[in-house]
Amino acid sequence: MGGGGASAETANPKPSPLNPNWAQLQQKLKSRRPPKPSHSADPGARTLVPSVLGKRKERAEPAPEASPSAFLSPTSTDSSLTDALAMDCEMVGVSIEGSKSAVGRVTLVNSWGNVVYDEYVRPIDHIVDFRTKISGIRPRNMRKAKEFWAVQKQVAELIKGRILVGHALHNDLKVLLLSHPKKDIRDTSEYEPLRRGGQKRALKHLAAEILGVKIQENEHCPIEDARAAMFIYNKYKKAWEKSMKKIFKFKEKLHKRKKKQMEAKKADVPTTI
Repeated sequence: MGGGGASAETANPKPSPLNPNWAQLQQKLKSRRPPKPSHSADPGARTLVPSVLGKRKERAEPAPEASPSAFLSPTSTDSSLTDALAMDCEMVGVSIEGSKSAVGRVTLVNSWGNVVYDEYVRPIDHIVDFRTKISGIRPRNMRKAKEFWAVQKQVAELIKGRILVGHALHNDLKVLLLSHPKKDIRDTSEYEPLRRGGQKRALKHLAAEILGVKIQENEHCPIEDARAAMFIYNKYKKAWEKSMKKIFKFKEKLHKRKKKQMEAKKADVPTTI
């Protein structure tokens, strides 16, 4: 019988009393259990989980600042051709010393900032300077580059009958050997409200002030530059289009007036036999 009692005690031993330090740590762990996640209205909201031992706690990420951010993103997934397109070209150097500019890359984006055309271009003349620090163009990019005349034709077809947005567009059109109706050009370097003291401002500065983004920090990206110009135009679009209508309406009236004056002068001149 005595043996049976000893066996029962071995099978069900009494729990030994807890070390006071261990009991204190368990109590501390219970108090530090993370709360159950609440159903926040913000699906992206996160609850920070405190460290178990409390030695290093996670810090909440700082709220995004209003100061310029790193890049621009499209405002829609729509990649269709819109009534307005923004264009930007990156140049390379040709001629003996590479001082003459030639187009090395052309990009067009739509009103939403999505790319509708982006091609590297093989200039007519031999490239002397790739101007990589600014253009971002490298010799390897020329392996799949399109011939100048093919790109020129495609760009001309895309911008025909559309509003063309950009910054210092005369430079881009010049290297493409293209022209565009003045009434359909929206140049962020020429629009009076975007100037300061009557002086033209760099696209980089306009993007930082109006869009709150940093561009052209190192190598230029024509996609980013075209987006910046388009988004600036979109912000001023209503007032810009209104002013353009006034300008061309006035020019049209002036043209008609001059035409009438010329016709009147011709009518007053006596015909000679």
